[in-house]
Amino acid sequence: MANPLVDIFRVKELRDRILFTIGILVIYRLGTILPVPGINVAALKLHFAAQGTSGALGIEDFLDFFAGGAFKNFSIFMLTIMPYISMSIIMQLLTIVFPKLKKIQEEDGGKKRINRWTRYGTVVVALIQSYTVTVYANSIPEAIAIPHWQFALFAMLSITTGTMFLMWLGDQITRRGIGNGISMIIFAGIVARIPGALWTLVLQMGQRTLNPVFVFLVLALWVVVIGLVIMEQQGQRKIPVHYAKRVVGRRMYGAQNTYLPFKVNPSGVIPVIFASSLLLFPVQIAQNLGARIEWLSRFAAWLRPNGLAYDIAYALLIIFFAYFYTQVTLNPVEISKHIRENGGSIPGIRSEKMEEYLSRILYRIILPGSLFLAFIAIIPSLVQSFFGFPQVVAYLMGGTSLLILVGVDLDTMSQIEGYLRMHHHDGIVKRGKIRARNL
Repeated sequence: MANPLVDIFRVKELRDRILFTIGILVIYRLGTILPVPGINVAALKLHFAAQGTSGALGIEDFLDFFAGGAFKNFSIFMLTIMPYISMSIIMQLLTIVFPKLKKIQEEDGGKKRINRWTRYGTVVVALIQSYTVTVYANSIPEAIAIPHWQFALFAMLSITTGTMFLMWLGDQITRRGIGNGISMIIFAGIVARIPGALWTLVLQMGQRTLNPVFVFLVLALWVVVIGLVIMEQQGQRKIPVHYAKRVVGRRMYGAQNTYLPFKVNPSGVIPVIFASSLLLFPVQIAQNLGARIEWLSRFAAWLRPNGLAYDIAYALLIIFFAYFYTQVTLNPVEISKHIRENGGSIPGIRSEKMEEYLSRILYRIILPGSLFLAFIAIIPSLVQSFFGFPQVVAYLMGGTSLLILVGVDLDTMSQIEGYLRMHHHDGIVKRGKIRARNL
């Protein structure tokens, strides 16, 4: 009986891609412990240790979790690739607002131009965020070992360079590795926090600060939620499409029956990543500059992570981006045009009503999918409020981290499955195929 793990390493192309991806992620993890020039690491440890003892939860804890510990290390990778994601959101919104940008994007080579502008904008966003970080470091006693202006210059240059380098590493994974590079980097940062989270859970159970019954109950619910997330990620609504006989050149193609696979959640984890990035950008600036500007300090306290205002804004942004990104990637007008041009039709639907029908189906699918994403996103707040779980453990129980872990894992498994089947091997599951659920 074939062993899927052995088959993976028998296929040279797949083996090379997996090893290349692992090598890139090792480089990323090494970069998370490399501090920016001029920072006093010992003073940072004392400061964050005091914060942990006091039980105060701030934006830095949230950022540090998704950066895999790079933020509190004041590493050159402390911003990860969040500036790039924020700029990507801005550019996508601009293409909707300004028709000229939309026209440029649809031209030959237009996507490359938009991507180039996005990268230029990422440098600007990274410089702004890195400057706010230097202001925050200045508020920590004895954290800066050199004159402030020198530290600000070195930190802004090194952090911005680190962010752009991470973008390049992500591109290399996408081209020469396995999975989506940007998602894999975020995935690696979250996975790196799992051992520490489990150890914290064990310690608190040993100190009897957590009720073991609650722990096992939450873990059981966590397994159920993972199963529901997998079902939601793989669920599909199949729209039947019939293609009539047609002549192309000297060949005649026969009638064919197929279907359009509309996923329950067509945008995957993109709405969650976009919502968290867009929300954290102003909150981080407000938090870091709040010591100097009073109203920014109040705004940061009002919109703190896991607070009521933050959860409401987070859920609404997830729903918005679920609709927005689906409209960008699955345009019913373009799909209908493609079906008609190839001589296709949807049984029972008139040709001129095809766009309306597909739009109605998409919106009905996206609504429950986006509401489910929003519910999963606020699970960490519920776990902390009702069960008193440590923050780092609660983040793993749901929210952005769980959705990213499941989504990236399914996408990577699907790619590995494709490579194995292409080389005539069995898949990584018994049936040889990661099946989508028909809803």
